[in-house]
Amino acid sequence: MNMSRTRRERLVVIGGDAAGMSAASQARRLKGPDELEIVAFERGHFTSYSACGIPYWVGGDVTDRDRLIARTPEEHRARDIDLRLRTEVTDIDLDGQRVRARDVDSGAESWTSYDKLVIATGARPIRPEMPGMDAPGVHGVQTLDDGQALLDTLARTRGRRAVVVGAGYIGVEMAEALINRGYEVTVVNRGSEPMSTLDPDMGRLVHKAMEGLGITMVNDAEVTEIVTGDAGRVRAVATQDRDFPADVVVLGIGVRPETSLAKAAGLPLGAHGGLLTDRSMRVRGHENIWAGGDCVEVLDLVSGQERHIALGTHANKHGQVIGTNVGGGYATFPGVVGTAVSKVCDLEIARTGLREKDAHRVGLRFEAVTIESTSRAGYYPDASPMTVKMLAELRTGRLLGVQIVGREGAGKRVDIAAVALTAGMTAEQMTTLDLGYAPPFSPVWDPVLVAARKAAAKVRGSL
Repeated sequence: MNMSRTRRERLVVIGGDAAGMSAASQARRLKGPDELEIVAFERGHFTSYSACGIPYWVGGDVTDRDRLIARTPEEHRARDIDLRLRTEVTDIDLDGQRVRARDVDSGAESWTSYDKLVIATGARPIRPEMPGMDAPGVHGVQTLDDGQALLDTLARTRGRRAVVVGAGYIGVEMAEALINRGYEVTVVNRGSEPMSTLDPDMGRLVHKAMEGLGITMVNDAEVTEIVTGDAGRVRAVATQDRDFPADVVVLGIGVRPETSLAKAAGLPLGAHGGLLTDRSMRVRGHENIWAGGDCVEVLDLVSGQERHIALGTHANKHGQVIGTNVGGGYATFPGVVGTAVSKVCDLEIARTGLREKDAHRVGLRFEAVTIESTSRAGYYPDASPMTVKMLAELRTGRLLGVQIVGREGAGKRVDIAAVALTAGMTAEQMTTLDLGYAPPFSPVWDPVLVAARKAAAKVRGSL
């Protein structure tokens, strides 16, 4: 009896960090090498690492770079994944179902065909076009290679003046890292307060904490030039009003989806420049192409609109969903509520859902309340202050967003609100949540529930 052998499919993955290698690993769990060949391209030196940990490595909290690596290239290859480092994909041929890749070191190019394709090209740091932006001493911090380059610069730079451009998550975390390294740090921020992911009244609390660390905050300032010296090296950061001396400059302006490959191939992009996918993370209109991580836009469950959020938590979930679907299973990614946590020294900063301007932009009417509480029962030792801001929709009382700034024990409380947002709860419903209580952990009324009570009362009062 003749038996035909099923042709082995080939999965090609572009990008070797969270989304890409999570997808490859999950697909391999579901399909062995005799069913599925996996080829992954990564233009850098590392795979499956925590980019979020780079500021803590630069600041010295994490002493060993390799502690940030979750799975090495050798570990991936041991699982029959053909991982090709220092290889950059330069072209996607949709009609021919193949990609062209270039060896970064030798320049040699070759084509690789695919049956299924995963695009996980991540995001790129925003580098405004202005004089001096590419000067020695100016650093973006997106990859482990970027972090190593910055540490190398810090090791050989004799001056101790650093300027951080931008005051988002990376900017604030890098400012603290440089303070820990003994630098005199100035943060130049175009916004009215640091952490534009918060409303300005909450960002003001972060501003005070940064100044308490010895960081000089310069708000409402637009950088116009990176001033260089005779040797072409960075000397200062210029705004319209003044120059700020700098021996090293770190860019913390934010990131954009890295979708140049996808755009050139004609794949669908959203308003924020990210790839558009369905709930299975399949690129819209393309049956055999998936995308995940920082290069995609995702559904905001609160506003109902697509948005771009670059976070490793999402990227890993995207990869799991993609790998499951590529491997013959079924999984979906429903969307996000925009939860994020950071810190400045011992000040914890958290947010989820919509800010006031987000709610205004999508046409939602709301009530906003702010409360002051403590992380523990007020009589218990080391109880620390905490500020909670909550937005609830007018008339319905639906929770729209929560922001928290406080000391130890404040930040992760935002997870209560994240769950409530995902479930579509109202502020009134939140007041009845059965949360854990003991004096070392919380007042009798947890601060998030205090805010919910106040928001619910304000909504009732507006009816």
